[in-house]
Amino acid sequence: MRLAKELATRVTPAPTALCVGPLLLVRMTLLQIRKRNVRCPNYALRKLLVLTVATKETDGFKRFMRSAKQFNYTVKVLGRGEKWNGGSYLSAPGGGQKVRLLKSALDDVKEEDKIILFIDSYDVVFSSGPKELLKKFQQARHKVVFSSETLIWPDRHLEDKHPHVREGKRFLGAGGYIGYASNLREMVSDWSGKDDDSDQLYYTKLYIDPEKRKSINITLDSKCRMFQNLHGALVVLKFEDGRVRARNVMYDTLPVIVHGNGPTKLQINYLGNYIPKVWTFETGCTVCNEDLRPLSGLKSEYPPVVMGIFIQQPTPFVTVFFERLLQLRYPKSRLSLFIYNQEPHHDQHVRSFLEDHDAEYQAVKLIGPDDGVDPVTSRNMGFDMCRADVDCEYFFSVDVEVVLKNEDTLKILIEHNKMFIAPMMNKPGRLWTNFWGALSADGYYARSEDYVDIVQGRRVGIWNVPYVSLVYLVRADVLRSELKAADLFQSPTLDPDMAFCSKVRDQGVFMYVTNMYNFGRVLNTENYQTKHLHNDLWQIFENPVDWEERYIHENYSKIMKDDVVQNPCPDVYWFPIFTEVACRHLIEEMENYGQWSGGGNVDTRIQGGYENVPTIDIHMNQINFQKEWHKFLLEYVAPVTEKMFPGYYTRAQFDLAFVVRYKPDEQPLLRPHHDASTFTINVALNQVGVDFQGGGSRFLRYNCSVQATKQGWALMHPGRLTHYHEGLRTTAGTRYIAVSFVDP
Repeated sequence: MRLAKELATRVTPAPTALCVGPLLLVRMTLLQIRKRNVRCPNYALRKLLVLTVATKETDGFKRFMRSAKQFNYTVKVLGRGEKWNGGSYLSAPGGGQKVRLLKSALDDVKEEDKIILFIDSYDVVFSSGPKELLKKFQQARHKVVFSSETLIWPDRHLEDKHPHVREGKRFLGAGGYIGYASNLREMVSDWSGKDDDSDQLYYTKLYIDPEKRKSINITLDSKCRMFQNLHGALVVLKFEDGRVRARNVMYDTLPVIVHGNGPTKLQINYLGNYIPKVWTFETGCTVCNEDLRPLSGLKSEYPPVVMGIFIQQPTPFVTVFFERLLQLRYPKSRLSLFIYNQEPHHDQHVRSFLEDHDAEYQAVKLIGPDDGVDPVTSRNMGFDMCRADVDCEYFFSVDVEVVLKNEDTLKILIEHNKMFIAPMMNKPGRLWTNFWGALSADGYYARSEDYVDIVQGRRVGIWNVPYVSLVYLVRADVLRSELKAADLFQSPTLDPDMAFCSKVRDQGVFMYVTNMYNFGRVLNTENYQTKHLHNDLWQIFENPVDWEERYIHENYSKIMKDDVVQNPCPDVYWFPIFTEVACRHLIEEMENYGQWSGGGNVDTRIQGGYENVPTIDIHMNQINFQKEWHKFLLEYVAPVTEKMFPGYYTRAQFDLAFVVRYKPDEQPLLRPHHDASTFTINVALNQVGVDFQGGGSRFLRYNCSVQATKQGWALMHPGRLTHYHEGLRTTAGTRYIAVSFVDP
């Protein structure tokens, strides 16, 4: 009676009497229940065994096993440690090795009513659990059910011999099927083919033979209720509460198993970013913190890394790149550097860095402009440096236009413990990033449905994508195995970066990109000129964020909210604007240009040719900096003007903007005068007491002087009528100021 009560709680009565009631159970033994094929759900689940073939543990296999574990499938893996001889979807038909392994495995299955699900693993994910699968299998009313396909393969001549179906697909797919062990044993009993023979052709010939189809009791899952082969199908994601499924649009079905058969590996990779519970709107990323490699607490035990730095074109802020490299929070003793520089303009930047810091790193290899190495070869050389070092565990590839803002970038990527992973980098204000969410038919960029959400941070996680560039981390053991070929960057039709990603995909290595952290950004290099001494000064339009970080004072952002602006004289405002680097670069740029005015009244540079109060100076337009200076005034000076002088709105127009040089033996001072401006900006470019003595400005009407000028700070004051002023004597050294007469 106790057994009867226990079994009764596990039985779901049905009108068709598939499950018996409690009274009948009292009179039946468990063996009798089995003989009558009582369909009790838990009992049936125990009867299901998933068989798959995986000769090595790829990223795709890990994805498959994760989805199987999600639904508690019992999986037995065949072929572990064997060499795969069954071909691939890129080559001629194959797969016979799977039939051989299945035939052998079935010999060990003693229960005739065991239900076997045989599926591929590298390109398969489960979308639902065994309960739903078994229910749909029973509803098929056949002993063996194969997945179906839209296209016939590999022998198109057999098309007319396939049975017609009332609705759905009529061609057999060998990537997934389910059936009773006894029926599957009969199905493979005649197999005697080679490992590289076609399993699909073998099964197709059984299916189109009416007698064998009837004897084995085979049918197809024509409407994709159990199996979804993606080739030739229209499938979309269906977000449910806390889970994600694939929906077949044509048949409006929700398949249990999704298979990226044939040339649909990119599609299964996209779907696998979500199905079954990898990322949902309710939970976000559920797998991002799985299988990590923690580095916290480690010091000398950090894994050795070869970092490849590639300079292939004139690029702004290269010196800043190397400054950030030094700030990476990773032991330099565990870093080796491979530096490839194709651009002569940057040779001085690279060598200056190495002169100061070469000895801090484990090893350094430099390939310079005179070495005659092309970019493709340089990439392989970088990989080889890691491959040849038995201690190297990772290769970290970074192009010099990458702005590594996050000092923990390398550490974070290693901790994610992936074969290949990249930090997401974008270009500020644009949807451009260093990854593609999809590919077009010819292998170029295409936008995936989730691309914008990932870029804008509405979906955060780790994403399997078809293309990454500019910065990525790859494991050394992968470079020595799957990616050991010498032609990784070569293709007759694709650019080197695209060729590389194609080769990585073909080897079954997943390229992940993570947007879980703000890692940095990518510089614009298209219009970068190298004709000046400090070319980065001209980047205010192309790379405004980097220009600001390099040249705008760190306290400038506090002006609008904190009490930073000082008021040394009536209607004279004093505030931080330039960094020390900006001041130094502007001085050096002017001295490099060298054509200082003579300080006389005759000045052909200005309208009318006569200067009433001349200075020794160089105008911004003489070095082609007037557009950049106007942008600077609009972006950084105008907001301060409008705060300090309420009701006045400036367009930051100017006729004169220049750098003045004061020297005791040249022009030590400037006599009292009005400026031809609504307001004037006067920025101190060097330090009193260090670079010069004396100097400053005196406003005669108020008998008020500003002498302790601060480098990078601007004086802003009205130009006409009220602020008659003079430049005080410079008694030693050289004083430089940048002056603008705004809104003349």
